[in-house]
Amino acid sequence: MPPWNAKVILNLFIFIIQERPRSLCNDNCHSGSSRTKIEGKPFCCYECHSCPEGKMTNQKDMDDCFPCPEGEYPTSNHDSCLPKHIVFLSYEDPLGTSLATTAIVFACIATVVLGIFLKYQDTPIVKANNRNITYILLVSLVLSFLCSLLFIGHPEKVTCLFRQTAFGIVFSVAISSVLAKTIIVTLAFMASVPGSKMRRWLGKRLDNYIVVSCSLIQVVVCTAWLVISPPYPDADMNLVAEEIILGCNEGSTLMFYCVLLYLLFLAIVGFSVAFQARHLPDSFNETKFISFSLLCFCSVWLSFFPTYLSTKGKYMVAVEIFSILSSSAGLLGCIFFRKCFVILLRPDLNNKKQLMRGKKEEI
Repeated sequence: MPPWNAKVILNLFIFIIQERPRSLCNDNCHSGSSRTKIEGKPFCCYECHSCPEGKMTNQKDMDDCFPCPEGEYPTSNHDSCLPKHIVFLSYEDPLGTSLATTAIVFACIATVVLGIFLKYQDTPIVKANNRNITYILLVSLVLSFLCSLLFIGHPEKVTCLFRQTAFGIVFSVAISSVLAKTIIVTLAFMASVPGSKMRRWLGKRLDNYIVVSCSLIQVVVCTAWLVISPPYPDADMNLVAEEIILGCNEGSTLMFYCVLLYLLFLAIVGFSVAFQARHLPDSFNETKFISFSLLCFCSVWLSFFPTYLSTKGKYMVAVEIFSILSSSAGLLGCIFFRKCFVILLRPDLNNKKQLMRGKKEEI
């Protein structure tokens, strides 16, 4: 029996601890990929496949890729996870800042116009345009500009609950006021015809009934919306891989579109009445401007639907804000720009004689 010298013991120790060689058909699968066994070949032969979108591996020779934890997303190499960015339309965002500034500017302009009409309320041009309905219309336009601010900022329970309903009710008051002005102007001309029976309708505050009844329908729709399926704050983690999109879930999409479609219905009815009365004498020609303003309103909101459905995240909110501002600005400019021009810069035309002369010339 050979002696157990130090050299033999050392060689025996090295043999025991030495790792046994591995047989591989291919190189290791790196992190960011998974391996799949090749059918018909030894178990040590496999293919490497890059991880699919939304999954990752952070070790070699993983049998399967796995998703990142909630609130994280894989890197471009799919070998680690990064925290998602929280995204919403904020006041610090350039887009949010520009929209908020535009809303405030237009609200101030509408307030100035209201102040002009209050200051010159006893002049013929203001009296001829139904002062009470004009004041209601201007106040509702101011509120419509300001209600767009509810769509900007971190989504909260209160803002989500009331932003769409506030917009729907305020706009219904505005469009109802325009509809009332159109109907009253048309009836006023028809009542001026000798023997007309329309004169009796003018003294019954028909304009107030139109505004209240049309707005009340929208109030009922919005109340039903809040009771049945109210909007609430929501975080969408799957729409965009790298982002957590904060927004308001509308609750019932059907009720949301009912609110918009009712506004379109009122605008189309108002446009139809105004268009039919566009050939009235010049002293009643407010219907021409109402027709154009309601045409702008309908165009904006008809184009809103496809644009809104084709955008994502904060840009969906921006599209709705832009539609609110542009349609409100169209109503304000088309109906009141000419009147303010006459009141402030052409006071010589702001008298009863001029209005009656225009009427006689047309007749």
